[in-house]
Amino acid sequence: MNKLIATSLLVLSASVATASAPFGENFNDSTLRIDYVFGGGPDGVSIFVDNISKSAGWAGRRARLDHTLYPGNGSIEVKDPSTGKTLYKNTFSSLFQEWVLTPEAKTTPRSFENTFLVPLPKGEADICITLLDNRHQTVKSVTHRYDPKDELTEVKRESPYYKEYIHKGGDPKEAIDFAIVAEGYTAADKDLFLEDARRLANEILSYEPFASRKDRFNVVAVLSESNESGVSIPLENKWVDTAFSSHYSTFHSSRYLTAPDVKKMHDALTGVPYEHLIVLVNSDRYGGGGIFNSYLLSTTRNEHSLPVVVHEFGHSFGGLADEYYYVDEQDDTFPLDVEPWEPNITTRVDFASKWQDMVKPGTPLPTPTTDKGGNRAQKMSADKKRNQKDPVIGLYEGGGYKAKGVFRPVETCRMRDNYYPAFCPVCERALTRLIDFYTLPE
Repeated sequence: MNKLIATSLLVLSASVATASAPFGENFNDSTLRIDYVFGGGPDGVSIFVDNISKSAGWAGRRARLDHTLYPGNGSIEVKDPSTGKTLYKNTFSSLFQEWVLTPEAKTTPRSFENTFLVPLPKGEADICITLLDNRHQTVKSVTHRYDPKDELTEVKRESPYYKEYIHKGGDPKEAIDFAIVAEGYTAADKDLFLEDARRLANEILSYEPFASRKDRFNVVAVLSESNESGVSIPLENKWVDTAFSSHYSTFHSSRYLTAPDVKKMHDALTGVPYEHLIVLVNSDRYGGGGIFNSYLLSTTRNEHSLPVVVHEFGHSFGGLADEYYYVDEQDDTFPLDVEPWEPNITTRVDFASKWQDMVKPGTPLPTPTTDKGGNRAQKMSADKKRNQKDPVIGLYEGGGYKAKGVFRPVETCRMRDNYYPAFCPVCERALTRLIDFYTLPE
């Protein structure tokens, strides 16, 4: 057995004390979709149920239903109302929770769309959604009842958009299913979109640990047509009529590209087996964004598009943190007296839960570094190329946007440098564990 897979199996066995009930005991082979509105501002945080719908087929995991591997910044659970037992659980992060940390949140109320998919319960079930702050404390939790007899639960019709598999690794019931939707592509841009989708999907699947596990992934491309080509650029007063209203300047960060119309994204995928979502934006401008178990946005024809999509995939699929930092700024995302949940950074509050077991005896901690830059998005030096296969794993100060107090595993990794051609061993192990969690039998 592959050593890394064997290690992952041990980790999964340790993290899951008892096997969850068989999928068919509590769930139909269908999907329950819940649309929420997360709102907040000076008066606190609110969660509202916007709509509940169902559709045929379930593409998510069928084992370890009541457990998760990485906590994220929130969770959604399906519970047995008579016992309170968790039947299914998934974790996530959201754009709303990023906004809560911005100055605007202290003065102005705002709301954000969020959509989550769970397997369709056979009987009544309680749906519990919880949001956490950056100290892992609950800021809001809402529970609502699902009644399978409720005639107001909408039955979604299959999306009319053209769809095509660009990579087929296995049965959707067993593989990890990614959907790539088009943003800023018109009906006339069909061939361009499919070409872009293949190119970016192939780039992701060329990296380990994905390359050696291609048979565990399916990728379907869906031409969600826009009325106009391109994307909105607020700094240039350019507003484009696109499928999901994507735009740069999210939170006034010129390169941060996000899409507010989350419900429309999922509408475009009704009837398509998917559990993870990639939005390809028809633009040659630098930018993107990735949010854990929510969605990934990437432009397609900028010179950095290929490395950016892999980096953002590390966020949206793997829950990996940014390993770069700002030399002259201190960010409040990661409090120094709390251990981050992300597997590739640490504040040393609980380093033993991270990659301490991968550090060779005698390695100094913290580990000295000659790299004094923050985000060194520069072409690789000869030394980087020479050392990429055997990096020294340690504790390198600087990561999670902070120059001091947050540590990363190696000097340079794909989660730090757009030009670094691999995930470091720590990130690769974290990604492998997640792939195994989704796909290995219980």
